Amino acid sequence: MNGKLITFEGCEGVGKSTQLRLLKEYLERTGQSAVFTREPGGTPIAEEIRSMLLYKNFEISPVVEAYLFATARADHVNRVILPALEQGKLVVCDRYLDSSLAYQGVARGLGIDTVLAYNRYAVQTCMPDYTVFLKMDPLHSWRKQKGKTVEGDRMEQEDAAFHSAVYRGFLELEQRYPERYLTIVPQEDKLATHAAIVGALVAKRVIG
Repeated sequence: MNGKLITFEGCEGVGKSTQLRLLKEYLERTGQSAVFTREPGGTPIAEEIRSMLLYKNFEISPVVEAYLFATARADHVNRVILPALEQGKLVVCDRYLDSSLAYQGVARGLGIDTVLAYNRYAVQTCMPDYTVFLKMDPLHSWRKQKGKTVEGDRMEQEDAAFHSAVYRGFLELEQRYPERYLTIVPQEDKLATHAAIVGALVAKRVIG
């Protein structure tokens, strides 16, 4: 495969969606093609699973939650990500395996290695080349600073202790996978953050 898989990770409200949008605009403006996708989601089946996972009135056990994410990921990889990589395309994914490791592995208490085992089939041929990690404590996220809330999302409505545990999970993954983590500390100026992301990806020769 000549393609590259770039994933974006981070806690809630740190500007990940904004930075993905800015990167997409940059690539379009500079004539560089890429496939942008998201998790959970990206295929009809995975989007249905996403609806179940994020629906605020569902009570889902940590193990079932982890398996649902892995199931959605397996379909996403087989139908979208892997075919694109085999065609030599750049794939940019909003969340991927590391979110499961941080959210279910650490915050839900299942253990990183346990959740990694659940996902082994889904990602066995499709690990990220690089992961852009927006390193920001969710207790001080842009969303928190602006007093914004998001309705209807089961994950985002978890308490502060849960989100702090997710952040600890990402910090552990940053240490575990230093060769692929591109750590970016978000700045108040979103364009400065964007420039740092582009600079990091250019330095790795992922984009031009």
